[in-house]
Amino acid sequence: MNQPDGEILTLDEVAVYLKAGKKTVYRLAQQGEIPGFKLGGTWRFRRTELDRWIAAQIADKTQDKT
Repeated sequence: MNQPDGEILTLDEVAVYLKAGKKTVYRLAQQGEIPGFKLGGTWRFRRTELDRWIAAQIADKTQDKT
């Protein structure tokens, strides 16, 4: 199945995608550490924004080592 660029993920799906706990993803979203938005009181996340966030996290870690 093809994934559209603007695919929207739920908190549970993001937890699986990041291999993190749901509480961790929720906390990161609440603190504004991870890109997301609320829709009807529940968190939603764009896969493309998560991918950019992941790339930025990796870049930051790489720069810290140099």
